Amino acid sequence: MKTICFFLAEGFEETEALTPLDIMRRGGLEVKTVSVTGNKVVMGAHQVPVVADILFEELKEEDVEMIVLPGGLPGATNLDAHAGLDKLIMNFAAAGKPLAAICAAPMVYGKRGLLKGKKATCYPGFDKYLDGAEYTGNMVEVVDNFVLGKGPAAAAMFGFALLEKLAGAAKAQEVKNGMLFA
Repeated sequence: MKTICFFLAEGFEETEALTPLDIMRRGGLEVKTVSVTGNKVVMGAHQVPVVADILFEELKEEDVEMIVLPGGLPGATNLDAHAGLDKLIMNFAAAGKPLAAICAAPMVYGKRGLLKGKKATCYPGFDKYLDGAEYTGNMVEVVDNFVLGKGPAAAAMFGFALLEKLAGAAKAQEVKNGMLFA
C-alpha cells in the first residue's frame, strides 16, 4: 500500500509534523513517520520525543506516495543534509510525484532548483533559498505537485491542503467539520 511519509530529523517542528499527520489520518489516508536519524525516537525542536513508525533505511521508494517535510531548526537543515532523502526527493521530482514541505523545509526543494518558476511560501527569511521561485508569503501554496506551508500557524491549513490534494475537497471538508475548523 502506498504511504504518505513524514520525514523526521532531530529538531523538527512538532506542530508542523503532527498536526497535518493527524488531519490526514482522520481523512483515512495511510501516513507514516520516517526517522532519518537511525533511531526510532526523534527529538523535536521543543524537546518532544516522537517515536517514528519506521527508519529511513527500512523504507522502499516504491511504497512512498508523497514526501512531507516538516520544518523546524535544525530539523530542516538536517533533512537537507541527508543523502538518501536527497536521492528520494530528486527521483520524486523527476517523476512529478507529490512533494510537500512547511516552514523552513521548502528550502530543501528550493536549494535543489525544484521550485523555479513556481509560486512558493515558507517561513520568512528562508525565501532566500527558494531559487527562482516567486515567494508569496501565503499561508499555503499548492502548485503542480508541490504543497508548501508558511510556518507553525499554517500547520492545520497545510494538513487540509494535503488531504484535499490526495483525497478530494469533500473529504477535506468532512474532516474540517469534524474538527470544528472554521
